Amino acid sequence: MHPTSWQQLPGWQDDNLLSAWSAFKTSCEKLARKPDWASVCNDARHVDPLDSRAIRRYFEHRFTPFTLSNSDGSTVGTITGYYEPVLRGSRTRHGPYQVPLYRNIGSSSLMAASRSQLIKSGVLRGRELVWVDDPVEAAFLQIQGSGRIKLAEGGEMRVGFAGATDQPFQSFARWLLNHGEITPAQATLPGIKAWASANPGRVQEMLNVNPRFVFFRELDSTHKNSDGPIGAQGVPLTPERSIAIDPDQIPLGAPVFLSTTRPLSNQRMQRLMLAQDTGSAIKGIVRADFFWGHGDEASLNAGRMKQPGQMWVFLPNRQ
Repeated sequence: MHPTSWQQLPGWQDDNLLSAWSAFKTSCEKLARKPDWASVCNDARHVDPLDSRAIRRYFEHRFTPFTLSNSDGSTVGTITGYYEPVLRGSRTRHGPYQVPLYRNIGSSSLMAASRSQLIKSGVLRGRELVWVDDPVEAAFLQIQGSGRIKLAEGGEMRVGFAGATDQPFQSFARWLLNHGEITPAQATLPGIKAWASANPGRVQEMLNVNPRFVFFRELDSTHKNSDGPIGAQGVPLTPERSIAIDPDQIPLGAPVFLSTTRPLSNQRMQRLMLAQDTGSAIKGIVRADFFWGHGDEASLNAGRMKQPGQMWVFLPNRQ
């Protein structure tokens, strides 16, 4: 990591910072409690939130951008995408709703168990939070960590991450590739779902490849439906302005300028992001997971995104 000039950030002058500003102010709700961030977050209250030029001046005056580099000195890393899934479900088991999402079992002694071991043990019985209609969608919800359930009874339930077992994440796409079930071009979320639809008798075999098991909680009623899911920083995520990062490398909540391309294209995507989330598969310095939001388009973009990218973290200047 080394300091650089604002002129070195490709596309910095062209980014419309209004939506990023809203996400930054949300991060400041947590960052303001930290001594290094208290002053810059306090000053942010006096910036016109509808003036992109004033917002840009604020960042250029109060922060220094630092180029993020890999251990080998290279500055290009991998940018993937994630989204907030929307599933169909019910609070009671009936009809098509046969796949449970579980509350945390609250037993540290069982956290070393694999997915298949937990299910076979019976310890999960009575811990059902909600029932959904698709085991593959439920598995991807575990990977994403939060989502929305459209309830058969009416209304919508928001669920969030409530813990996970100690097992490492294993990729469905990698398993399918290694077994010759899909081509590299099909190693996307839509490709995996298509394989599962064509091979219903092997779905559980695929799901057991990932031994990591994720638990959920129902988000309380104060979390508005218009808000994004709650990220690791404890604030709602903003579609196309929030990223998940490795918190051992980047301060959680920090502004990060990202230069990458849109999924499966060379169309540039250069914008200010907020490091508001983490992920078990997001490890390394120049590494991020781009939050696309919820809905079909977000799912498609997230599933297709694996792009090269560069990152600059903004750190407060000493006063």
